[in-house]
Amino acid sequence: MERPRLLILAEPRYHRPMYEDGLSFLDEERDAWRPFEALLELTDEELERPLNGAHGWTGRDLMAHMSVWIEWWLNIARELAVGPNSQTYDQLQEIGRDWANQGDVLNDRYQAEWAALPMAELRSRFSTLPGELRGYLTVVPESRWLKDSAHLKSLFVNTTEHYADHQAELQAITATAGR
Repeated sequence: MERPRLLILAEPRYHRPMYEDGLSFLDEERDAWRPFEALLELTDEELERPLNGAHGWTGRDLMAHMSVWIEWWLNIARELAVGPNSQTYDQLQEIGRDWANQGDVLNDRYQAEWAALPMAELRSRFSTLPGELRGYLTVVPESRWLKDSAHLKSLFVNTTEHYADHQAELQAITATAGR
């Protein structure tokens, strides 16, 4: 089965609202992330079960996939908190320019790396990375992310739009677990 692909530099697939302040975005992102927290309620066995309706992914795979791309933006936010530029952002843009060649390879590599983590570590990262990102964004000057259209577009693509892209997998995984 073909797995879904993340398009880092995709054209807007969703309406991107304009925000007067960062807190408005952070509230929207928090609300969009909340359904994924249901994965933390599943047992380890439920998280390891591959499903037809989720491109063969397990709950564990979905948790890892979502976490990886949030972690990219957490690292960008850390850099933007101390300066106007981010080498991590530049790396992410370079990946996006060659996504057709690198995307599946990169996602496969991340899936393998995260599959090697103990379940407790995966759960910990999955439960803390989104909050860490939101926390860092509160200290990054808004001119470096909210008012920077390129940074904001990348943030959307790797958070709220990415969450929307994977709602079907989330629903299939939680439905199979009876949640």
